[in-house]
Amino acid sequence: MVEKVITLENISLLDFLGSENENIRQISAAFPQSKIVSRGNEIRIKGQAPEILKINDILNMLLEHFNRYGQMTPENVKEYIELEGTPKVKAESNNSIILYGNKGVIVRPKSPNQKKLVDSSFKNDLVFALGPAGTGKTYIAVALAVRALKNREVKRIIITRPAVEAGENLGFLPGDLQEKLDPYLRPIYDALGDMVPTEKLRFYQENRVIEIAPLAYMRGRTLHDAFVLLDEAQNTTSEQIKMFLTRMGPNSKVIITGDQSQVDLPSRQKSGLSESLRILKGVKGIGVVKLSGSDVVRHKLVKSIIEAYEKNEVEARPTK
Repeated sequence: MVEKVITLENISLLDFLGSENENIRQISAAFPQSKIVSRGNEIRIKGQAPEILKINDILNMLLEHFNRYGQMTPENVKEYIELEGTPKVKAESNNSIILYGNKGVIVRPKSPNQKKLVDSSFKNDLVFALGPAGTGKTYIAVALAVRALKNREVKRIIITRPAVEAGENLGFLPGDLQEKLDPYLRPIYDALGDMVPTEKLRFYQENRVIEIAPLAYMRGRTLHDAFVLLDEAQNTTSEQIKMFLTRMGPNSKVIITGDQSQVDLPSRQKSGLSESLRILKGVKGIGVVKLSGSDVVRHKLVKSIIEAYEKNEVEARPTK
């Protein structure tokens, strides 16, 4: 048995819990194997981990609903229970919301090119998202993957990247595989942390619903019923990216992100990303979205820094 405690803060308990705890009693009736008790501003849930995750999802969605609309009806509660806390979010709606994350986080494109990335993902099974650091390409890609999983469009999420900075085999670093990879995957974990509750993320990883692994571990696999993200693709070799691209299986979507101006490969080695873009140019079903300094969502100085470097690169190119 596992116990989960949810504390309700800055919220009208009567309006949220319902008259005589009607809303909580309705959730309890839907999950008879678990015990749900409301005392003061705390909701205590006891039961098996998978069922507690479902109840936690429902309560989080109800909290988001209440915070947005200021009210909760028994019909609302019934609807979220039937959807098991994962109502579909139409990113094509007027406000372009991709999904609702944790603690009120609303994930939506923040620039025209980020919106192009979202639209291209809906139209194509394979999308290249190119641009400098800070343009939100990885964050939006992770959001689209989580959305697809929540909407049951795919059964799993696979996130991979070449670990060039540490050596692809990672053999000389201390610790197990996860400990070796974690520093290089921190931006992805941060994004997932905004979008998936902590307990559910742990459950997903333990059950390989969300898998994070180095690119070398993709060899020989067929990635089906999955949303696959290849991050930092500029650091792939030609052989690696060809291997990755040919892993696509039925009902899979792939987003490849990279910054062609930030290649960490040895000086004489070509970037597989640049080569694949040249070879695949014009192939139907493949989208290419380019982001720039105007899409940067970090400190305002980052945008100016990127633009200065881009200007310097243009000036440094040899004239014909």
